[in-house]
Amino acid sequence: MGEIVIILIKSLIIGSAIGFPLGAGAARMFHAPKAQSLGAFRTLGEMNACMGDRASHFSFGLGFFFNAWASVVGAGAYTQDVAHRIIPNWSAAALLGKGKKVENTMHDPRKMAFAGAIIGAVTVAFLSVTTASIPSGLRDVALEVLAPAADWLINLAMPVIFWLAALDAGKRSGFWGTIFGGLAHIIMGNAVPGVVLGILIGKGVDDSGWNKVTKILMVSIIILFTLSAFFRGMDIELFESLNLSVPGWLESLHNLINPN
Repeated sequence: MGEIVIILIKSLIIGSAIGFPLGAGAARMFHAPKAQSLGAFRTLGEMNACMGDRASHFSFGLGFFFNAWASVVGAGAYTQDVAHRIIPNWSAAALLGKGKKVENTMHDPRKMAFAGAIIGAVTVAFLSVTTASIPSGLRDVALEVLAPAADWLINLAMPVIFWLAALDAGKRSGFWGTIFGGLAHIIMGNAVPGVVLGILIGKGVDDSGWNKVTKILMVSIIILFTLSAFFRGMDIELFESLNLSVPGWLESLHNLINPN
């Protein structure tokens, strides 16, 4: 019992220390380039995809929470989803309410910092304490239940939710979200990154047209998908699926980059 109390106290301190800068950094991303942000591009895109809807932010974080929980229980390690997805989105959900604007909540670094500290403390404490409390014999059982459930939610439910959000954001966002989501599913195995990028392109064009920024973003996305497909060997798979011989120079290039 004493060990659990020590773990709880340490988890509350660590969680709040992690959550405070995470909340502030997530909010500061919305003020770039005027203010230096402290976050990740995917976090910004995913939070934008939730469109300031309290339930969407909570459900998005909840989907990755199960995966993080399974990882902590089974392997004793926290996943990056705790920092990138769970704490920022749950902090936004805690601040957002009926009629509240994102400018006064999710985009406010001070409010998000304190919300992130509280959410971080509670989340880390829950994960740590429950993991320490579960007998070693039950950890494998918990992992077998939580991991498949998280995979279903992340790989099936979340892409559909984000695709519907893209369609709801407008015709252009829906079009590019569908295109990039389909490509991401084929290349990466998960449509969510592609749908998020499609929403960013669609909303960017809706707001400012095809200017220099949106064109650079589009070129960057095309390069990203091309490199992702190449490094996954999809070009060779395409030749083989068409019953065509793979060019020798292409095989040599792949062997040079990936000797294994």
